[in-house]
Amino acid sequence: MGVKEILEFIKIEHTLFSLPFVFIGAIFAGEATSLQLFWILIAAIGARGLAMALNRIIDKEVDAANPRTAQRHLASGTMSLNTALTLSAIFLGMLILGAWKLNIVALQLAWIPVLAFLVYPFLKRKTWACHLWLGVCLGLAPAGAWLGIVGSELGWGAITELYWLPEVLFLSIGVMLWITAFDLGYSIMDIESDLANGIHSFPSRFGDGTAVKLAVLLTVSWMIILIIAQGGWFWTVACVIMAIVNILAFTSKKEDMKAFQTRLFRTSVSTGWLLLLGLILEMQI
Repeated sequence: MGVKEILEFIKIEHTLFSLPFVFIGAIFAGEATSLQLFWILIAAIGARGLAMALNRIIDKEVDAANPRTAQRHLASGTMSLNTALTLSAIFLGMLILGAWKLNIVALQLAWIPVLAFLVYPFLKRKTWACHLWLGVCLGLAPAGAWLGIVGSELGWGAITELYWLPEVLFLSIGVMLWITAFDLGYSIMDIESDLANGIHSFPSRFGDGTAVKLAVLLTVSWMIILIIAQGGWFWTVACVIMAIVNILAFTSKKEDMKAFQTRLFRTSVSTGWLLLLGLILEMQI
């Protein structure tokens, strides 16, 4: 299996969701060295790859039963389970290596995102609140990057002495709500398949109209929370603009689900990067 197939398997483009917020978390921590940013990047890629690989492995049968996902590597049989497990081990190694190179606190807490990744696929079989848990998984990204920097100097005091309050907490909550809203919108495409295969999702339980309304409410919420987290003018403008763009994507026509998927994906990818740009401009003032 080549590099292209591996990148397709872990949906490397989805790394674009969390990566800008990883960098935002690093900026919230203060000045970071190039070496710290490098190891944060290694850990972030490892975490994202591990999350996707575990999801694909655990959801192999579910993906096979869904027309939208039936062509995924494990579901279609174009990748063996052993290969997927090997990739998972490699990504786990990247996460642990990156955390180890950053500081001992980051290393000792590396099990938290791994546990979160493992739990998520099973929640889909139990509760429509699974979307919120996915938000939690990505909400850990900026907090992890922040800890990767400040933990080197402050050690466990970075956590026990509450240095993460309130800015980092608000940042992580904002990211959590943003991804939850995105996942609500994305799940609209799978309502029929979810109902047929016993997968719990908010749209399949309450309908797509209610899901859109909740996604809009969550979008307004993350906009407010992120503005509180930083509060600068460029950051605020970026938050407002991207909240409006996200709401327009959620409320757009859905006759063509493929087009809706593309709009929602592009909007969500753009969100973090524009916020990162706003924060960088803020730091230049």
